[in-house]
Amino acid sequence: MPTYELVLILRQMPRPEVISVLKRTATAIFDKGGVIRKLDNLGTRPLPFKTSVHGLVHRTGSHFIVTFDTPPSTVEELEEEYGRDVDIIRKRIYKANANEQDQVSCTLHEEMLPPAYRKDVQKMVAIASRNKKKGFQYNSGLDYYPFQK
Repeated sequence: MPTYELVLILRQMPRPEVISVLKRTATAIFDKGGVIRKLDNLGTRPLPFKTSVHGLVHRTGSHFIVTFDTPPSTVEELEEEYGRDVDIIRKRIYKANANEQDQVSCTLHEEMLPPAYRKDVQKMVAIASRNKKKGFQYNSGLDYYPFQK
């Protein structure tokens, strides 16, 4: 089964109602034989422009990204079902890039090392040492120190 990303913008509502809408969307995926991999909450933000959906004008929305696996034949059914939901302002389903997910590897053993031994910290220290600025040079041609000690 290919991996898809569902980008949702929900109307602004209290948290219990948001949870019930997310349960409805997840249940629809499960009913079609899909598996949810990840659910990301991007927060409540103002929309770039006012949007009129289902007879209401919306200026803010709660943004979510759901990563899931499902058969390709069920994607159109999911889009149709989400289009009828009154609480969903916008929905888009994109096919996720499988190569990006294959490259993810566990780095827990590296993260548990002390900071001085981590590769990323050593890279930052090397960059900082290369960019170190020189201080005042006493033989610069000035006969006085411009920043009184």
